Amino acid sequence: MATQIYVNLPVKDLDRSVAFFTHLGYKFNPQFTNSNATCMIVSDDIYVMLLVESFFKTFTPKPIADATRTTEVLLCLSCGSRAEVDAQVAKAVAAGGSTPNKAQDHGFMYQHGFQDLDGHLWELAYMDMSAVPAQL
Repeated sequence: MATQIYVNLPVKDLDRSVAFFTHLGYKFNPQFTNSNATCMIVSDDIYVMLLVESFFKTFTPKPIADATRTTEVLLCLSCGSRAEVDAQVAKAVAAGGSTPNKAQDHGFMYQHGFQDLDGHLWELAYMDMSAVPAQL
């Protein structure tokens, strides 16, 4: 069995977050969804647990970072093309997200990203493996 990853993110308003990510094309597993949390399916092995802040606090003794003021993590997802990167960023902006940085073209890699409604930073990257230098 492949290793799966479950990224846990605190959210202020679960319904609002679900609507945002649904607009980006993501689906949710109803088996792991209630008023406190939902399981967003990114791929067969990648899941994002969106947890209402009060529920998220039950998993850690540390304070929750305010992602609108500090960076707690950068999430990066691969895309199949530059066009897919740009389309996902456009969808995020249309759904109320923002773009804290401009797109970057490194020749072999193209990346852009968005900030979601709770301030979490999502990077999207397309890499042309045939153009990757022998050593970076």
